[in-house]
This record gives sequence, structure tokens and C-alpha cells, in this order.
Amino acid sequence: MAFILPDLPFSKDALGSHMSAETLDFHHGKHHRAYVDKTNELLAEQELEGASLVEVIRRAGDGGERALFNNSAQLWNHSFFWQCLAAPDGQCPTGRLAELIDDSFGTTDSMLAALKEEAVGHFSNGWAWLVLDGGKLSITSLHDSDTPVVHEGMKPLLTLDVWEHAYYIDYRNARPDYVEGVLSNIVNWEFVAQNLDGQGISRADQSA
Repeated sequence: MAFILPDLPFSKDALGSHMSAETLDFHHGKHHRAYVDKTNELLAEQELEGASLVEVIRRAGDGGERALFNNSAQLWNHSFFWQCLAAPDGQCPTGRLAELIDDSFGTTDSMLAALKEEAVGHFSNGWAWLVLDGGKLSITSLHDSDTPVVHEGMKPLLTLDVWEHAYYIDYRNARPDYVEGVLSNIVNWEFVAQNLDGQGISRADQSA
């Protein structure tokens, strides 16, 4: 069995100055690929034949297999992250998503401000998340390679990678500028809304 590096759902120059083709060459082409390769290498030593990526992550977490968990979870996290992005076409939340945002945060601007605060304030490496929790939306962050895949009831809608490799080429150490650039311009709100069905975890899964 072997997992693959998913293609980006957009061209490398589609995100403009908000996330450059050079960043994508390194972030997707090298960092994400390294997680894929290491996961496959570690799986060669495990008895997990036929397991999907999500199953591998959960079994590795339950079994204390830290190296396999870290790499497979990062494979999944990044695969989900790319789908959260789209070319800057003025997109914004609509429909049920917009209603839930208003119910949970008051306005879209308030939600984005809260997500930005979470992402910027997250210490060291990790991921900021907008999740569906019961019938409401909430914001949280997870450290390092931690992932909603192993948190029961956490239904991912949107994530933002706050590892330094996600932004150093374009923004150097200015994480706030990176977060603002992404959240204000290149979020794929159609994908976020799709995940309201509670099936977001499956959208970055891979079969064995």
C-alpha cells in the first residue's frame, strides 16, 4: 500500500501574492511530499495492510506510534488545507454557513478576527481550525501535527497552517500578515460550506 501526494486544487500561481508559487513549490512539493514519503516508509514496517489514511492516523495515535502519527496526520492536515484555499475572486460565506457564522460570532468579520487571533496567538507550530461543534461553530487550534481526525466530535470546516514553513518565503516571520492575507482573500468558502455535512474528515482521506 502507498499513499500519494494529492495535486493542488489550483494552479501554483492562482493565489497571487497571498501565497506565491515559490511557497507552494516548497510547502506542497517538498514539505507535504516528505510527509507522504515518510508515512509510506513507516507503513512498510507496520501491519496495517488495507487501512485508509484516516485509519492509519487513528491506529498510530492509539498505539503510541508517534513518528507514524506525526507524518500521516500532517499528510491529512495538508491535504485538507489545500482544499480550504482558492483564487482571490471576492468569495465570502453565504447560505447556511453565513447564518451559522452570524449565530455563533455575530458577523463574518467577527469570526475572521477571532480566527486570526487564534492563529496568530498559537505558540510555535500548529493549525488554527474553524469547526462544527454540535449545531454551532467554534474556533480552536491544535499543536504540531495534532488533527481533528483523532478528536471525537470535532468536525473540521476550515484550517490555517501556522507552521513557519507555510509563510516564511512570502512573509518572513510576519505571521499576522500571512494570516490576514489568507483569511481576507483566498479562503475557499464553498469548500468550508460543503463541510457542514460533517464529512470534512473524509475529504482529505485516501484509500490504501
